Amino acid sequence: MYCCMLRSCHIKGNKFIQLTRASFSQNPQSWDTSLKLPSCTVYHCTHSPVSGSVWQPLTHGTHQPAASHRCMSSTVRRRRLPSAFPVLDGTFHPALRHVYEANLRNSLICQQKYLEHKEKVMKGGGENAIERHTQRNRKVLVRDRLRMLLDDEDYLELSPFAGLGLPYGDIPAAGCLTGIGKINGLWCTFSANDATVKGGTAYPITVKKQLRAQVVAMQNRLPFVYLVDSGGAFLPLQSEIFPDKNHGGRTFYNEAVMSAMKIPQVSVVCGSCTAGGAYVPTMSEEAVIVHRIGTIFLGGPPLVKAATGEEVSPEDLGGARLHSEVSGCVDHFATAENEAYECTRNIISTLNYELPEEDDTQVEEPLYSTDDLMGLAPRCYNHSMDVRLIVSRLSDGSRFQEFKARYGTTLLTGFARIEGLQIGIVANNGELTYEASLKGSHFVQLCDQRDIPLIFLQNTAPEPAHTHSQTKAELNTNRLKAQGSMMSAVACASVPKITVVIGGCHGGDSYAMCGRAFDPNFLFLWPNARVSILAPGHSDAFVQTEEEITQINEMLEEESSAFFSTSRLWDDGVILPQDTRKVLSKCLKIIKQQEYQLSREKMRTPFLRL
Repeated sequence: MYCCMLRSCHIKGNKFIQLTRASFSQNPQSWDTSLKLPSCTVYHCTHSPVSGSVWQPLTHGTHQPAASHRCMSSTVRRRRLPSAFPVLDGTFHPALRHVYEANLRNSLICQQKYLEHKEKVMKGGGENAIERHTQRNRKVLVRDRLRMLLDDEDYLELSPFAGLGLPYGDIPAAGCLTGIGKINGLWCTFSANDATVKGGTAYPITVKKQLRAQVVAMQNRLPFVYLVDSGGAFLPLQSEIFPDKNHGGRTFYNEAVMSAMKIPQVSVVCGSCTAGGAYVPTMSEEAVIVHRIGTIFLGGPPLVKAATGEEVSPEDLGGARLHSEVSGCVDHFATAENEAYECTRNIISTLNYELPEEDDTQVEEPLYSTDDLMGLAPRCYNHSMDVRLIVSRLSDGSRFQEFKARYGTTLLTGFARIEGLQIGIVANNGELTYEASLKGSHFVQLCDQRDIPLIFLQNTAPEPAHTHSQTKAELNTNRLKAQGSMMSAVACASVPKITVVIGGCHGGDSYAMCGRAFDPNFLFLWPNARVSILAPGHSDAFVQTEEEITQINEMLEEESSAFFSTSRLWDDGVILPQDTRKVLSKCLKIIKQQEYQLSREKMRTPFLRL
């Protein structure tokens, strides 16, 4: 219960109200009320989380009747302003039925490719590696580990197709599962090595994926859990893993910075932590190790034998008993893996968060089926339909409050809600013209002013605007200036940003629509998406010969694919169109959780272990 006191004073005919004392106290009578002011009445208020309370006057100067003003407690459940947004017309025009059907055929092909990639990733390192992992090493598979750690399997996996089709071979899921799931009701980022893939060896794509997970945790202030089962770096590719700023060492830098930001980090040593992997648990705030499975050392038994000729077992060199009883590198000893994950869940329950009660308010579903989005995903730019049809299948009740509806009509901007959470939508509906860019800049700044998260639905023009005359040159110059203004607004906006590439992601327009370079909190692709400086088939004006045109177009056809992009971690994953609303809802809830952490200010130094 907390109390405050106001003085209502009359001095020279003017009435002043002054807050003289506010504190968490059970005894308002103990406050100092010795301040002498003429014709002054003092009120005290006791705020109760159950009911509002009435101002009650204390005897001081001229006594007046009790005021009837009520004070609102900060613990009272708040509600948003009621939504009165208009309902979008999401029906198809009969004349565009052939476009919808062509898009649907292409989406079904893309979905089949998506399912093939998913099946390949689910197999991990293959049957032999799985058998060796479970039978000989007596360890639990990585997805089973997550089942024991998380509340449920409804977690958001990030970049599941990373590592497929790379120059140095297939590395399913980049040898590491990353994502965001709930532990005791709290959204937490996780990074879990898959030791069935190349024995848990870290490839360049593995490092990149782990670093991206840490960036997601920092942007959204999410607790981080590391499930470490790593054999260290893949030495033949050391030049792409070790030396540069965003290579392996950045993992440990991020750990220190996250600790200084009061972002909790917990490690579970459920396998080998060799070389660089050994620093992950020792730099975490709390660490758990599994007996006879978990080991921590910079150099393993083979390296010891090669250097000194001495034979030593992994357990004696860096096992659970050594590090929990002698070195103190870990804090919790677990006899089995299930005990380790239960211990981790208990650690998460000690974190300083105060989550709101579950809201049982009925969510308003879209009036139109999300399955229709398969036919609205454009197979190419010329098959794009009105983006309002897509918005009507994402927003609550298909409601949308459009902003500047008659100006810059090739960019759709406005407000909507997804599962009750208010958002601003910026969606391509044609070329990003001068007027559209100014409109986008205005709307982004408006959302930043009101602290409303932004959703970008990106489908940019396949090639830059050509300059065929002086008039066209002037128009393009103005367009460049306006696009620069929009880029600045997007880059400097402090609100969360989520980008979904629903069609093309090409050229400079993609920057203004919050592409990867503009650091959105999350960026996802639909399977039909294309990511390249030019769309395939649009290179004619930029190369000279037919042979060059053919060569460039073939390259663009391969490299612009959504699956080529996601395998190199240029995004946070490919999602099916019909899952977009569910994914966006999760992301918005994940972003919002940082409001419930009770202590968020930065510390001067990170948490340091022994």
